[in-house]
Amino acid sequence: MEKGLIFALDADSLNQALEWAERLRKYVHGFKIGAQFFTRVGLQAVKLIQQAQSQVFLDLKFHDIPFTVEEAAYETGRMGVWMFNVHASGGTEMMKRALRGAERGAREIGMPRPKVIAVTVLTSLSDPDLASVGFHENAEALTVRLARLALEAGLDGVVASPKEAQLLRRELGQNFLIVSPGIRFEPAANDDQKRVSGPREAIRAGANYLVVGRPIRDAQDPVAAARMIMQEIDAEA
Repeated sequence: MEKGLIFALDADSLNQALEWAERLRKYVHGFKIGAQFFTRVGLQAVKLIQQAQSQVFLDLKFHDIPFTVEEAAYETGRMGVWMFNVHASGGTEMMKRALRGAERGAREIGMPRPKVIAVTVLTSLSDPDLASVGFHENAEALTVRLARLALEAGLDGVVASPKEAQLLRRELGQNFLIVSPGIRFEPAANDDQKRVSGPREAIRAGANYLVVGRPIRDAQDPVAAARMIMQEIDAEA
């Protein structure tokens, strides 16, 4: 089963991003480019990481009508990224169209289709938060329901809290990717994340890839922090 570490590249500039890529590329499976950095510098962010001989997880969480998501996925496929995501709550048709768009874009540049994964429930949301916006299921039940939709749509996996990884692995089998953010070394360091776990616990629960940003970025020795997480991942592989 594939496993690895993805660094959340929330950089302020291309130069800073390149510094992170050069420092960490030996210790991570890929770099996550999210809305903040992509909005700041655009496609240059993707090209920078690719030129540094690393893989890109484009984390823009597409969520729109099926046609729009298909076209966004097509453009993403043409970027040659390793993986990108959509919101599972956009529905089965939207997710199927994302796959179709990604395949079309990748074929145009002669590359394999990017892995397409679906965001289930953001790790910043608690059960009361979900209730406040009208969901009648708790985070665990909603995560499983949305993950099943992603599986039925043919997606490669989901983004889910490590708290739900064990249940998802049991319900959805061994071949469905689980990408888990919300990785923290200490509960006191949750920041805005509410459903969190340590790296070893997340891998034991069934996660494939751990997305880690602040615990590496804010560490006194970021390389040592990344290396330690990879050692914990390897120990559970």
